[in-house]
Amino acid sequence: MTRLKMSDITDEKPVRLSVEIPARLHRQLVDYGTILNGGAVKDAPQPAALIGPMLERFIASDREFAKARRRAAGREKE
Repeated sequence: MTRLKMSDITDEKPVRLSVEIPARLHRQLVDYGTILNGGAVKDAPQPAALIGPMLERFIASDREFAKARRRAAGREKE
């Protein structure tokens, strides 16, 4: 089985956000959802359901962002 960076999509109360993405990226997200669903197109997560978790994982893995955020939080306490 393919090891994807995403393994689950948690259900949280969403905040509506409208964005435009390139058609190529949309096709890739459709494919990602299909692969995440074990190769089955039926009941595969829709691209909109993938974007939030993908962005969360991207931000969580960005060490420089985490450092900068901690520095900013430290300055706010001063």
